[in-house]
Amino acid sequence: MIRTLAVSTLALGLAACATPQQTVDVAAPVQAGDSYYVKASAAIEARIAARGQPRAKNVILFVGDGMGVSTITAARIYAGQVKGRDGESYQLAMDKLPYSAFSKTYTHDSQVADSAPTAVAMTAGVKSYNGSIGVTQAASLADCTTAKTAGTTTLWEQAEARGMATGIVSTARITHATPAATFAQTTERDWESDADISAAGKAAGCTDIATQLVDWGKTNGDGFEVILGGGRSGFLPNTMADPEYPDQKGRRQDGRNLAEEWLEGHPERKVAIGIGAFEQINFDSDIQVLGLFEPSHMQYELDREKDVRGEPTIADMTEAAITRLSRNPNGYVLMIEGGRVDHGLHAGDAQRALGDAVALDEAIAQAVAMTNPEQTLIIVTADHSHTLAMQGYPQRGNPILGLVKENDRLVLAADGKPYTTLSFANGPGSVCRKQPDDKWLCDRPDLTNVDTTALGFRQQALIPMGSETHGGEDVAIFAGGPGANLFSGVMEQNEIYHVMARSLGLTR
Repeated sequence: MIRTLAVSTLALGLAACATPQQTVDVAAPVQAGDSYYVKASAAIEARIAARGQPRAKNVILFVGDGMGVSTITAARIYAGQVKGRDGESYQLAMDKLPYSAFSKTYTHDSQVADSAPTAVAMTAGVKSYNGSIGVTQAASLADCTTAKTAGTTTLWEQAEARGMATGIVSTARITHATPAATFAQTTERDWESDADISAAGKAAGCTDIATQLVDWGKTNGDGFEVILGGGRSGFLPNTMADPEYPDQKGRRQDGRNLAEEWLEGHPERKVAIGIGAFEQINFDSDIQVLGLFEPSHMQYELDREKDVRGEPTIADMTEAAITRLSRNPNGYVLMIEGGRVDHGLHAGDAQRALGDAVALDEAIAQAVAMTNPEQTLIIVTADHSHTLAMQGYPQRGNPILGLVKENDRLVLAADGKPYTTLSFANGPGSVCRKQPDDKWLCDRPDLTNVDTTALGFRQQALIPMGSETHGGEDVAIFAGGPGANLFSGVMEQNEIYHVMARSLGLTR
């Protein structure tokens, strides 16, 4: 059985400001000779020479997975309209951060990236292959053993070596690509449990991501202080019923209960399952917490209230993480991922994606309110974009999820049918359908009498895909705090790591 331990009500206060961190020599990361690393390091060094280098005590990296510029714009309007405000002029918390830039998201082998190497660009400062985590361009995707010979040292590992506190928060599985990039090394991002490796016909030399997470704390200081997200099935054996879903079992085939193993020998550690256990934990203490709130991903923000089991929001988890990590006088490094923004977009479901983008923004506001801008560098960005488009000439105040109207009249396309402000270039909402004779017919449905604002409506798309794809355009970076002055113009995505590392004094 998983021990679900609770101590006291969640404390909201911040620890008192501590003394500045001391200068400590930290070994160069193993990827320091990689060509992408070298080039990005030099680019940031040039910016430091021109602009100076304020020193940060803490870094919080917010990643809106898939949150491209069109998604941010739509989320801004959506957030304002939900509050009964003028959506177009509404300001998100991320909008208010004083510095901004664009990030180029291509990878070593692809024009359009997936979440794994783009996360690694930010956590380790290199560009690598789609589908890989924690490895450089020297790795071979056909040989999982090269994850060890061509691995990377992440900012989180450097922080642990410095004696700083570390944490990861995600609304996706904690073993999913973005959070895993803080600790894992693998040539296959989908190997989240040993069952995934077995299904791929691999075994020798391959270690699943959940196991790597548990082992990470054995070799990197005292390990993560805070791990909050979904994905507990990858930690539980396939003979064990899930604590909240009795009809579901764990996924592990090796018989191991990794949640129990994470607790062994560490009385200061606690595993939290469910909202009740989370709310009773005193995060203003020297505990380490592994919170696994769903067998797979956490609920979409707009679906959470329908789930009688309950989950913490991403803002709740952000508050808890900052409360705990702020206790370390040496500072902290924290990643917070809005992982389900990406999933809503893949599903062609703009409303659920926007709901999660707004929830992430509420977490950003929480972080800004809880931190000292003279000590904490806050960065908000995306790993990649999607094909979401905002189109037509809708009148000011038109519902962002609605049909395009001008002068209060529906605007008709050339086919005589109305269309929504938001649509996708491809995806499951495609207007093209395969017919019984295996031929394809593209005939756009008439939306005149359809409630396009209803939860679950899929925006129309052109190219038929079971899952909408990522987009390859640049994404936004917003930043505030010490080191934020280094963000401007168009930057390589892996330069984000170098800004963080240099601002913390973890690299030279």
